[in-house]
Amino acid sequence: MSDSVAEREASAGPGEVLREWRARRRRSQLELAISAGVSARHLSFVETGRSRASRELLLTLSESLEVPLRERNALLLAGGYAPVYTASDLDDEQLQAIRAALDHLLTGHEPYPALVIDRWGDMQLSNRAVAPLLAGVDPELLAPPVNIFRLSLHPAGLAPRIRNLGAWAAHLIERLDRLTRATGDARLAGLLSEMRGYGPPTGDMNSRPEHDVLLPLQLEHPSGELNLHSTVTHFGAPHDVNLAELAVESFFPADEATRRILGELAAGTTA
Repeated sequence: MSDSVAEREASAGPGEVLREWRARRRRSQLELAISAGVSARHLSFVETGRSRASRELLLTLSESLEVPLRERNALLLAGGYAPVYTASDLDDEQLQAIRAALDHLLTGHEPYPALVIDRWGDMQLSNRAVAPLLAGVDPELLAPPVNIFRLSLHPAGLAPRIRNLGAWAAHLIERLDRLTRATGDARLAGLLSEMRGYGPPTGDMNSRPEHDVLLPLQLEHPSGELNLHSTVTHFGAPHDVNLAELAVESFFPADEATRRILGELAAGTTA
């Protein structure tokens, strides 16, 4: 769990934490009580600390409030219970099948770029098509863990080469804002504040083409302009904290010229 979330929820009782989540999800006590199958009176007692919630009730309330797995573990700890969700590293033996599947997925997407990121946008895996796009980026931004938000919007990163920077910055900031509101994670909030500081003037952030269904990324490259579309895929229903937070971002060529350039980069025949 992130240090900020862990420290906050370890110092608060489970009732206070539940009340924060209920407020964040804009649910009344009555609505939550009905969805969890308990009385509003009992839920009120739990929130005020007059009653101790069982482990099962905390899990039921977490499910109803769509609390992320990382924060569910923190809530259980605040209630005096052991976490129930594991937090495995991709290099751990029990996730080797998942790691192999991700490697296969990334390799199969070549010659187009694809990468795996965690909750905070730190790159965990990438295929060989990503590196040729990062020429000229400040080496400090490429030191692990590489953060895709910082890589995209930092002035020493890709920002000077992104033709539609206003629209792309708005897209990334919206993603970060949505994640921050969904999780209450202070580290995400700090990253969001940092990215807003890098962003172009507000007036430039509404430059998304009116008729585009997918937001393009227009990237200048020595081999020519690359017009890309991206998709972000999450795991369906994992029961591991870190696995639940992983996302696969895949980029696709938006035109034939980009398709050709990416193919040539992969074959090593371009600058």
